[in-house]
Amino acid sequence: MYQSYSIADTFGIQAPASMKVEGFKPGQNAYVPAQKPYVFRKDHLRDVLAFLGAHNGDGLYLTGPTGSGKTSLLEQVAARLHWGVHSVTGHGRLELNDLLGQYMLVDGGAMKWIDGALTLAVRLGHVLLINEIDAIDPAELIGLNEIVEGKPLTIPQTGDVIVPHPKFRLVATGNSAGSGDQSGLYQGVLRQNLAFLDRFRLMEVGYPEPEDEMKLLADVVPSMPETVRESMIKVANQIRKVFIGGADGGGMLSVTLSTRGLVRWASLVATFKSAPNALAYSLDRALTFRAEPAEREAIHRIAKDVFGDDWTV
Repeated sequence: MYQSYSIADTFGIQAPASMKVEGFKPGQNAYVPAQKPYVFRKDHLRDVLAFLGAHNGDGLYLTGPTGSGKTSLLEQVAARLHWGVHSVTGHGRLELNDLLGQYMLVDGGAMKWIDGALTLAVRLGHVLLINEIDAIDPAELIGLNEIVEGKPLTIPQTGDVIVPHPKFRLVATGNSAGSGDQSGLYQGVLRQNLAFLDRFRLMEVGYPEPEDEMKLLADVVPSMPETVRESMIKVANQIRKVFIGGADGGGMLSVTLSTRGLVRWASLVATFKSAPNALAYSLDRALTFRAEPAEREAIHRIAKDVFGDDWTV
């Protein structure tokens, strides 16, 4: 059922050959995320593997700006360890009962209990991944306190009491660390209950370093000239800086270019390479068509300044 994996070979990082991590044996598990090209950062990988190895009564809370790769980090670690993941996106109307499950009408008119994401993860030893957890009503999340600690899960609707599988893990992502949004960038972010937050170890996930994104783009679009990839990453980082803001100002954009968006832009440039102004054409479709007109113009101006004569609009 379980298998040891070489950290160096599995995650493509430098590590002693003797360093291994336990995961699941490969098999037909529909809940295991699909493997995608990914460049792991050692400090992030260390924290995630330590948590998966032994949660010690904690959940894991990944915090960072939008598009920094919080979800993809967990998913790509799980994909390589063949560890099932049940993903839920938080919102203001999500209730604990939604995670537990519900009775549904089946053939013959009978009612059958269908496990929700939490119940499945607890039974099967998978990861429950709650994205945007800071958008959920804090009163609902308190109901997770005991299960985070590893105590049995009770299903009030059925009377079942489930002892968590030893491989069950609870991971959350959010743009804040549960303290609410001080930046004004994220609508719907709520301040969370301190007793609930106290049950999590925290991990900050910032945007990747340029060299990491260079490796990723080289995997995704190997035919693209290195100078073009470098310029695209410079554009992405300038957009992110203006989006996040800081002591020197900023915070003037309502959209940002995530690593996922950067990969999308590069892939579209390769697809539309014969189109006039392929860089600008693809940037519109990767990001700026969902920006306000003034923001779209500002982002294209950033790109033009970075690319210089290579940017033709």
